[in-house]
Amino acid sequence: MLRFRQLSEVYSIVRLSPGEAVPALLTGGEFTSISRTSEELSIVCSNKNLPAGVDPGPPWICFKLEGPFPFSQTGVLLSVIDPLSKNGIPIFAVSTYDTDYVLIPQEYADRAIHRLREAGHELLAG
Repeated sequence: MLRFRQLSEVYSIVRLSPGEAVPALLTGGEFTSISRTSEELSIVCSNKNLPAGVDPGPPWICFKLEGPFPFSQTGVLLSVIDPLSKNGIPIFAVSTYDTDYVLIPQEYADRAIHRLREAGHELLAG
């Protein structure tokens, strides 16, 4: 059983060109993830932090798994992704040093919470 909480903000997942600078506004908020590869600059951030002219795309909610999890612990992310995937719920996962974040399209929020609880995970308040 894992414990998780839903972060309070609505999120966007945006893709920018690999050479673009990270807009300063994007780095605030409860959770931000920035990944750069030779092909893209991927940013996950609160919708309210998006600068003008950046398409927010569809709204996402974010679940934070209550870590930290040692690197030797296996199956943490799988235990969350599996019940969602088996029920047709899309995800976008981001891992940090201490924990994992799983983003779900906002339209699937209630169904995702139900399936995670059904799998034995505990939703924490706030």
